[in-house]
Amino acid sequence: MLESLGWGEIGVLLVLALFVFGPERLPGMAAEAGKGLRKLRLYVKGMTDDLKTELGPELGDVDLRSLNPKTFIARNLLADDDDDPAVGRPRSRAGTPLPPGEPAPWDPDTT
Repeated sequence: MLESLGWGEIGVLLVLALFVFGPERLPGMAAEAGKGLRKLRLYVKGMTDDLKTELGPELGDVDLRSLNPKTFIARNLLADDDDDPAVGRPRSRAGTPLPPGEPAPWDPDTT
C-alpha cells in the first residue's frame, strides 16, 4: 500500500501531521507508532512460526512469501521463459502459436 508514496507525498503527510498534532506530541506519537509496528511484526512472525509447526515437517519448509498472490503471478505468469520460443507470440483461436510471419487474427466488430 505504501509503495506508491513518493517523497513529496510523505513530506506533505509529515507537515500535515505536524499541524494537526503539534510539535509537542508528534515525537511521542512517532515513537508509539514504531513500537506498535515492532509488536505487529513480532506477532506476525510468531503466527508464521506457529503455522509452520502445526503444518508439520512435510509443509514446514514451505516459503509462505511465495504464496502471496502478487509473487505467485509475477513468478508464474509474468516471468520470461527463454526456453519456450512460442511464449509471447500471438496465438490462434485454438490456442496454438501462429506460424512466423502470419498476422494475428483481427475482428473489426470488437473495436
